[in-house]
Parts: sequence; structure tokens; C-alpha cells
Amino acid sequence: MDSEALKLFLHLSGSLHFGKTSEALHLSPSTLSRSIKRLEDEIGQKLFERDNRTVNLTVVGLQFQQYAKEALEHWQKFENAITCQSKHLQGEIRLYSSVTASYSILYRILSLFRQRYPRIEIKLRTGDVARAIPNVLEEQEDIAIAAKPDQIPNKLCFLEVAESPLLFIAPAIPCAVRELLQENPIAWHQIPMVLSEGGLARKRVDQWFKAKGIKPNIYTQVSGNEAIVSMVSLGFGVGIVPHLVLESSPVNSKIEVLKVSPSLDPFAVGICTLARKIENPLVRAFWAITREAFELKS
Repeated sequence: MDSEALKLFLHLSGSLHFGKTSEALHLSPSTLSRSIKRLEDEIGQKLFERDNRTVNLTVVGLQFQQYAKEALEHWQKFENAITCQSKHLQGEIRLYSSVTASYSILYRILSLFRQRYPRIEIKLRTGDVARAIPNVLEEQEDIAIAAKPDQIPNKLCFLEVAESPLLFIAPAIPCAVRELLQENPIAWHQIPMVLSEGGLARKRVDQWFKAKGIKPNIYTQVSGNEAIVSMVSLGFGVGIVPHLVLESSPVNSKIEVLKVSPSLDPFAVGICTLARKIENPLVRAFWAITREAFELKS
């Protein structure tokens, strides 16, 4: 029974959705189904009860879930011990980052990390920043570049490296949205909003509208701040993005930053990992290099 099979099982036991696990682990649904079937054949018991709508763990599946977690933890400790005995660190780190953070923050870290640890392989996956912390908690990634949440989960370690204001942005081109923004005061309930589907930015803008007693006119919800900037630049509506994203965007010349009151709290940006993974020499090395790259105190 190999560790990869256990990882597949644990992810599915958490998601209880073959489609979501297949997508997250970059497998076809048929490959995932075959892997689970091989596990069930090896154990001699069904691990999941499934029909056209639901997937649930069986009693044996719940027992095996605990075994799989402990087995992988023991394997990780063994790997860590072997790595520490090696003269040169080697292995693989799975990273997650938004596209913007990959060249505004991650590039600075990796430039130094690559020189220091050439034998460590980096597996980078990019996507919506709102998925960064969930992906780490679900153990899809070892480390992620993320926005610091208002409350950090107990089992998560977070290292803040930068701060970025959270901005209301509007199209600079002549359009219907700009005409609405000329009113004084602005009739915010009429302004079409281009918002993120979730995450810290969405939480804060929802709180902003609620404090004003306004139901926002949501034109569309998108995944990723970069898409928000693009849609706003084309005149679809007003959006909310971190300054870090705006300054890196190729269409920032077509954007105007709006002054709003009260302003939104800024984003704190950093790296995060599960607390128990700090024991991993590779993760610990990445953590130390990040401190060095951003000249942070220990």
C-alpha cells in the first residue's frame, strides 16, 4: 500500500466528491475510481458508500481514515530523518500562489532559494488567492502565498512578508459606469460590481456595504483578482483588488482608483503551512529563506 494511494484516499475522505478530488489532484475520475477500488480490494472491505448523488465513508472507511493519517505522518517523519542525515537537502515542495504573487513575492523567494537548494524540486500551482489557505489545510499543497485571515486556524503557521492596500477600482474609459460614478453622492446600489467569489477581499467588501445598509448590485462574481482588473478596465463595473495586483496588471493604465470612506483594511500577505510541517527540513528551509529574502527578524 503506497503513500500516494493513501493521499488519494484521504483527500476523497475529506471532499466526499470524486469530481472535486479528481480536479484537485489532476487525475481523471476513472483513474481515481480505480485507485480506490484497488484499496478496497486490498483491504477486503468497502471504504465508501456511493450513489448518483452522495459519497460517504463506511464504518471501515472511518477506521481506515485514521490509519491513513497516522501512516502518512510516520512516513513523513522517516523521510525527514533521512533528509536531515543527507549532506544536501533534496526532495519536493508543493507551492500554491496567485499569478500576481508568483512574480511579485514568490520570485523574490525562489531566486534565493534556488541558489541555496538546487536539489529541491518546486511544484508550483497557480490559482485564485482565496483557495490558498484551504489548499494548505486540505494538504493539497505544502506552502501557499496567501492573504492573512482575520483569524488564523490553530493548525496553521503564517509568516507575513508584505502589506497591500485593498482598493476600489473603476474603469478610466468613457462608459456607463463612469457616468454613474459622477453622481454626488454616489448611488452605490446602482453601481455594477465585479467581485471575487469568496475570500478575504469579498468578506471585507460585503462588510463595507452592510455597514452602509446597501445591497450591492453584483454584475458578476469571478475567480481571481487579475480577472477583476481586466473586467473593470473594459467598463463592466467597479471592483475591489489589492494594490499589489493592480500595480502588476498590464491594464492598470485603464483603471482609476476610487476614494471611498471608510477605506478597507489592507491585505497582509505572506506564506503559510501546517504547523506540523515546519518539522519538515524542506519546509523549514523555505521558511528561513523567506525571512532572509524579506529581511524579517527571527
